[in-house]
Order: sequence, then C-alpha cells, then structure tokens
Amino acid sequence: MKLLAQWVALAIASLAFALTPVHAQERSAVKQGFELVAQSGKRILVFRPSVSVGSQSTGGMFEPNAEWTEQAKSNIQVALEDLQSRLGNEVIVAPEAYGKDAQAVEEHMALFAAVSQAVIEYQFFVGNRLPTKKRDNKDNVFDWSLGDGVSRLPGAKSADYALFIYNKDAYGSTGRKILQAVALLGPGIAVKSGEHVGYAGLVDLRTGDLLWLNADAAMGGDVREIDGSQKRVRQLLEEFPGSDIGKE
Repeated sequence: MKLLAQWVALAIASLAFALTPVHAQERSAVKQGFELVAQSGKRILVFRPSVSVGSQSTGGMFEPNAEWTEQAKSNIQVALEDLQSRLGNEVIVAPEAYGKDAQAVEEHMALFAAVSQAVIEYQFFVGNRLPTKKRDNKDNVFDWSLGDGVSRLPGAKSADYALFIYNKDAYGSTGRKILQAVALLGPGIAVKSGEHVGYAGLVDLRTGDLLWLNADAAMGGDVREIDGSQKRVRQLLEEFPGSDIGKE
C-alpha cells in the first residue's frame, strides 16, 4: 500500500509534467557524495527495460502497437547487452520474475518512471525547481528515492546497485501530423507530434536512493530499427558512473 501511495502521488506530478511545456536545462545528475569508479568491485543488477511503443492519435492519446513494442524490446535488449561490458563494474542480469515478484518489479519500474518525470519537471526544468532542489542549497540538490522496497526485488541481495531503464515512444499518426501543420498557421497554438521519452537510473539497493539519472523527454533514434535502438541505449547510458560510454 505504501508503494501504491507513492506511485499515486508521483502520478499526479507526472500529469502536471505532461501538461506543462518542458524546456529542460539539464538531462543528468548524480547524488551528492556518490562516486562509482571503474573496477570498484561493485555489482550492478540490470532489470529488463520497460518498453512501450505505439502511435499518437490526432487527439494526442497514446495507442500501443504490440508489434512495434516487441520489436523495440528485442532491439533495446540486444543493444543493452552489447554495452553492458562497458559499464565499468560487474553486471548481474536480474532473474526472471514470476507472480508477486514480477508484479513488484513492474510496480517499481512504474515508480521509477514517475520519479524520473518529477525530476525533469521539478529539478531539471530550472523554472519549476523546488526550493529543496535549488543549487544554493547544496545539501539537497539531488535527493530522490524509490523507497527501500527495492531491497526485496528479485536478485537484489546479490548486488549493490540496480539499473532501471524506461522507454516510451509514440510516433505521430498522419492525423496528428496534419493537426500539427494546421496549428502552425494559427497564432499562439503549438501541437507536438510524437513523444520519445527515455530514463536510465542507478539505484542503491539498500536504501532505494536514486544515485544517478539520465532522463530525456526528447530522445533520438527509432527503436523499431536496430541502429536506432543502439543510438537510444547509448544516449540512455551516456555518462553512466564508471563507464566510458559517450566518451568516444
């Protein structure tokens, strides 16, 4: 129930995020005092990414596409496996979860997405930054958590940190693109066609604290294609602590 309450509260924040034009000034952050160097001996538990792909209707609603989603899941998983060896420390793939364990993973993935959206809106977007997240308050610049329930997720006892990845793509339908073009002719009217959101976060498996986050509401790369998925995963893991990804 506690996790559900957290999710509901953050879902409200997510709604505000969805309705507010966001011009993020930042895309990534690290918790104060946290440092993860390469070959530190720490273990990183990697959960299977949460991936959803579909189209954006004329009215802006997300319409899931099962074929696109399965293709993107496969492409992103392959791209992630290719890059895992470059994360700088030992990587452990989370075990397959069933029943209540699978539900717990799904709930925490949804919670991670909601927290990431809140970070974009209330920390990365300078105009909306909460008082406790302002840079003149150095003790509270980046302080977000998923709660200690992460310590009970499958595989958590065998690792120090968990890597969560969330990805959602909505490709603008023909109707949406036409509406966008028509809106350009009207004064003060803006219509966005398509949505490409991605979040990658490193979480402390003892406390649930978010240690590193790379979150972007305007990702590149078509995840329905192999090369597009490779680009997306590289973007998601860019500047991952202790890795050389993005430093080519």
